[in-house]
Amino acid sequence: MKTANAFDRRRFLQTSLLGSTALAAAVTALPGLVRADVTKPERDAFDGLKLGIASYTYRKFSLEAALAMTKEAGLKYINLKDMHLPLKSTTEQRQAVRKQVEDAGLTLMGGGVIALGKEEADIRAKFDYVKDAGMPVMVCTLDPESMDLVEKVAKDYEIRLAIHNHGPGDKHFPSPHDVFAAVKDRDKRLGLCMDIGHTVRIGQDPADAAIKCASRLYDLHLKDETLAKPAGKPTEVGRGVIDIVGLFKALLQIKYSGHAGLEYEAKEAAPQPGVLESVAYMRGVLAALG
Repeated sequence: MKTANAFDRRRFLQTSLLGSTALAAAVTALPGLVRADVTKPERDAFDGLKLGIASYTYRKFSLEAALAMTKEAGLKYINLKDMHLPLKSTTEQRQAVRKQVEDAGLTLMGGGVIALGKEEADIRAKFDYVKDAGMPVMVCTLDPESMDLVEKVAKDYEIRLAIHNHGPGDKHFPSPHDVFAAVKDRDKRLGLCMDIGHTVRIGQDPADAAIKCASRLYDLHLKDETLAKPAGKPTEVGRGVIDIVGLFKALLQIKYSGHAGLEYEAKEAAPQPGVLESVAYMRGVLAALG
């Protein structure tokens, strides 16, 4: 969470980015030989992080629109919610949606959040959904009583689960630490999806959780919150209380390789300005850290 030095972090980012811009302008004015000496190879804008979209961001829009807006934001990865690929779809429909994602130049990283029931038939039907679409990870919720059965099915399908923490009001897994405690001694296919907004709303630090839960951190929902309290509301990344700089430092430190999906929940009828602002802020953070 942001502390008293939040202003200093913002000042650091602003001056770093302004300095980079000034340098680029100066270099442009120099002769070609000198410019070649001072420029450096092009680098990944996201420092290797698989920054993408949780399609719940675009829940009021069609799949076609969601894919187009993800590309407009400069992102390459997506996790699909069931309004964009219904759970009761056929195998053929699931395969067609995967092809549609790939044809758009995006990588399908997973599906969810998917609620798993206690009956094996229900659990297997949802694993079929994920398998048919070629999703490597299922972001899910479940009742701890069904954990043994879910673990058995996950082994059968060889698909990773990322149990989502839902913060205040979640009686089973409010915190990423709660998920980690439940899965750390189980099969490696069982892991967690840390929702950093819900994590902050129960007063915990997402950066600390990323480091402590690194071995089972399979998915991530990025966002920002107005307050580090249950009453916190979603806002554009960079405008709220979450220490995004500290989180990205932690993710780079642990060499996080899973999906880092922006889940922008504010302004559902017109999310794209907030998405673009959030992505620009995160790009700025990573540029400054680099």
